[in-house]
Amino acid sequence: MENGLSKRKTPFVGSEFPEREFAELTDFLRETRGFNLEMYKDRCIKRRIATRVRALGFDNAAAYLDLLRRQPEEADILLAALSIHVSQFFRNPSTFVLLEKKVLPDLLASPAAQGRPELRLWSVGCAGGEEPYSLAILLAGLLKEGMRVRILGTDVSEAVLERARQGIFDTSRLAEVPAVLREQCFEPSKGQYRLRESFRQLVSFRHHNILADSAYPKVDLIMCRNVLIYFSREEQEKILLRFADSLPPGGVLVLGRSETLLGKSRDRFEPESLSERIYRRKASLI
Repeated sequence: MENGLSKRKTPFVGSEFPEREFAELTDFLRETRGFNLEMYKDRCIKRRIATRVRALGFDNAAAYLDLLRRQPEEADILLAALSIHVSQFFRNPSTFVLLEKKVLPDLLASPAAQGRPELRLWSVGCAGGEEPYSLAILLAGLLKEGMRVRILGTDVSEAVLERARQGIFDTSRLAEVPAVLREQCFEPSKGQYRLRESFRQLVSFRHHNILADSAYPKVDLIMCRNVLIYFSREEQEKILLRFADSLPPGGVLVLGRSETLLGKSRDRFEPESLSERIYRRKASLI
């Protein structure tokens, strides 16, 4: 017996992504944007693409592929959707407390001892900029005269990076910012909040894909939280080893709560705090 339910179209989900269409989409992004989906976990990436397919009102992958070929700008929107992860200022506050009380003061002492009055930090997969700007707020209260800090935020999406450069955020992104700090660091901007210039100028943003062969910057601290979870274990280990090569002895790596060291990367780091997923690069690499 037919009824309304039997005629209703089933929403497209990632698990239904035909292999042929997924391979064609992978080829399209690699050829037009240099972005390789093959290194991501299939289930995660297909789910995110399916979200974009549904948002445009399609119920199958073929129709979306056709749109992608006819409207090249859709590739940029899709890349932004694939790279977005939920973020807010001082996400996982206990991590930032440890950074402020122990890790950053140690690092600030380190480059001075080496005769290099500059601390370099890197926020990988920085999305809207909440994480690197949180570091800027912390460091503004810790820097001593003559010390400089350079914070780099990178992401695979130019659209996301442009939004980060604006430094404008919804109230929901500031949920973990104490009222006093919100007053000191932000100014109202058309129903939102804009981080003050003195903090924004500590951070620069640029496009970077950690899966590509391009060089990793040499830095003192790397924050890469909730990014590795989208990659295969093999790719995660490669990235962790490259992080180790980018850090000096004693340099710091901060991962997400559901991420950890894998394979040979365990020989390159020692834990600073296992609960906060903070590790230091060993003085001598094995």
